[in-house]
Amino acid sequence: MARKFPHSYVVCKCRNVTLGEIIYSIKEKNADSIEKIGESTDAGTCCKCCQSKEKDIGVEKMELYLEQIVKKFEK
Repeated sequence: MARKFPHSYVVCKCRNVTLGEIIYSIKEKNADSIEKIGESTDAGTCCKCCQSKEKDIGVEKMELYLEQIVKKFEK
């Protein structure tokens, strides 16, 4: 993630889940995978476009994906 995103940045537009909610889920609820983030926040559970660039079927591609966020927090 080269660009800085504010915690209010909406990563999952279908479920209106912000980066801050996802980070909280990772740090406080140990959601260390896309599936666990989905269970905790609902992010990536609808159209799944926010999961990864490969799954993004939208005309206008997203700037940040769950896959990138999970990788950033891997230990």
